[in-house]
Amino acid sequence: MIELRKVCKRFGEQVVLDGVDFTVEDGETVALLGPSGTGKSVLLKHINGLIHPDSGSILVDGLNVALLKRNELAQLRMRIGYVFQNGALFDSMNVFENVKLGIVDEDRAKDDGYTRERVAECLRLVNLPPETAAKFPAQLSGGMRKRVGIARAIAGAPKYLLYDEPTSGLDPVNSDIIDNLVKRLSDELGVTSVMVTHDVRGAFRVADRLALLSDGKILLQGTPEEFRASTLEKVRAFLERDFETEDAA
Repeated sequence: MIELRKVCKRFGEQVVLDGVDFTVEDGETVALLGPSGTGKSVLLKHINGLIHPDSGSILVDGLNVALLKRNELAQLRMRIGYVFQNGALFDSMNVFENVKLGIVDEDRAKDDGYTRERVAECLRLVNLPPETAAKFPAQLSGGMRKRVGIARAIAGAPKYLLYDEPTSGLDPVNSDIIDNLVKRLSDELGVTSVMVTHDVRGAFRVADRLALLSDGKILLQGTPEEFRASTLEKVRAFLERDFETEDAA
């Protein structure tokens, strides 16, 4: 379980998170929505300790992330896969080498037989053919690079997956492919997922619950049905911006 309690974070004079309460139950996929620049990625990076709060607490499996010592934090991160917004692949490494980096168990990472099998399995899980392993990031499309980033995130068999704008910059077809992949991995692997996105349609397709971050606060956290039924003005405005065209069709 992931739980943020009264989390505050500012950078200089800018208040990014202002008393945020946010929970993700085991096995859930929760989509964190909000306009660009509202602090969604900042919230995500608090979960695995890349950023520490000014106040409040972040609990993962009952552990207060901000209070963990270096070795303890490293152990926790072994249970958390992180999908970076732009893939964050190393251009000088081929796909095999990039995905292998996600194998966090040192003994397994040194086992050539295991790494070959694990990388092949992860590429299969993200619907990439085996020959992709020999390619370099520059040889891949944007959608393929995103999928390689996901393959790397799952290589260590994490309990949690954190997605930072996984469909950003993709066309609608590739966005649908990534959304379907997020849903399928949740079902097949049983992982608990948090997906930062501004794509409302994708979030409604993928998530068990959604949360809307605005002005440093979570305005609403609930099921897609609860979001559709909400009468909060900011919630309605955010949803209608993305659904008005679809509903009018």
